[in-house]
Amino acid sequence: MKFLTFKGGTHPPEKKELAKDKAIVRMDPPQFVYVFLSNHAGAPAKPVVKEGDVVKTGQVIGEPGGFVSAYLHSPVTGVVRKIDKLYHPVQGRPMEVVVIERTDEDRWQLLEHSDWETLSREQLLEIVKKAGIVGLGGAMFPTHIKLNPPAGKTIDTFIVNGAECEPYLTVDHRLMLERAEDLVLGVKIVKKILNARKAYIGIESNKMDAYEHLKKVCADSDVEVVLLKTKYPQGAEKQLIYAITQRKVPVGGLPMDVGVVVQNVQTVIAIKEAVVDRKPLIERALTITGEAINNPMNVVARIGTTIQQLVDIAGGMKEDAEKLIMGGPMTGIAVNRLDIPILKGTSGVTVLAHEKEPIKKPCIRCTKCVVSCPMGLQPYLLYLLGNKKKYDQAVEEGLMACIECGVCAYVCPSKIDHVRVIKLTKRVYQALRGGKK
Repeated sequence: MKFLTFKGGTHPPEKKELAKDKAIVRMDPPQFVYVFLSNHAGAPAKPVVKEGDVVKTGQVIGEPGGFVSAYLHSPVTGVVRKIDKLYHPVQGRPMEVVVIERTDEDRWQLLEHSDWETLSREQLLEIVKKAGIVGLGGAMFPTHIKLNPPAGKTIDTFIVNGAECEPYLTVDHRLMLERAEDLVLGVKIVKKILNARKAYIGIESNKMDAYEHLKKVCADSDVEVVLLKTKYPQGAEKQLIYAITQRKVPVGGLPMDVGVVVQNVQTVIAIKEAVVDRKPLIERALTITGEAINNPMNVVARIGTTIQQLVDIAGGMKEDAEKLIMGGPMTGIAVNRLDIPILKGTSGVTVLAHEKEPIKKPCIRCTKCVVSCPMGLQPYLLYLLGNKKKYDQAVEEGLMACIECGVCAYVCPSKIDHVRVIKLTKRVYQALRGGKK
């Protein structure tokens, strides 16, 4: 059997056996939810509610604060208690959060539109926008913008990212098994929006049950299910596009530059729910996992549920718990508190047990980071230039093309954290240029 792939990458221990066979469980809505106004890439939403307001589930509580921004909706039926500030795990500083106390069972305020098959492309895009849908794979970029390329950009191919190459995480795997029909209907809707000629669902070879199941579901459709080699970062957009279409996104370019749009599995299902079921985005599925969690599982939780509530439903942490990550270990964000609420882009909560700290050594020029870099860069050189504050030279060597996947640090025998320095070098370079890339 042929597995599609890309050059470079690595294959860390998958650790998916902890949760891959656990069917998705729906959590009861919590008594309090904490909804960040910055729940997406771009400008934070502007609040349209105030303390004391009574809100329904799905009611708009925040409107887009700029071109790149998104709507926010109440995840529960209740009362707005306050608009406070709370540590934001992505921004790394306190940000505004709408605190809502649940006071009743769900009384929904659904989106208002007619049968989707009668609607135009523009009307479908407006529904996606009003539903507050963003990239649920982690990037949280507003989906209505991604599905609406500028004039002159023709999209002929739509790809569903079913790779889920991040170790430990299994929720996309479960969604492809449990909600395949919803996923395929979502693909049909996105194809209509993009006027795309071809659609693929790319699945890694460690999810053969999902591959076989989707092959059956798609048998009478024009959606092609393709098998990808299990390798990290197979799910990164540029690597996924190359593996399936052999098209190379240019340095500094976007998938639309080669006629492709990529969306995560759960994002496509959210589009189906908005367009067909008229539900705005108020919840998401995620994996609670790791060797230091008592009962790894996959759940659907309301946006704004705290990590503490997720850990509790998974049986709590074990005594040797040491590291808490929002997401997976390769691209997730380490946090040190349990009162942080999940965002729209939180695909998992991973709790790792204590491990002996590796001894860091100087670079030995073994070039393992170069051979493994999926972008064809020289991470050891970018690390060196960043430390020497030679920002312009680092950019000439491809600094801004780095996708920060962490492969270089993972394969490094000297345990050098290239990504930390590369991220810092990017931020300093952009700050020196007034925010321009």
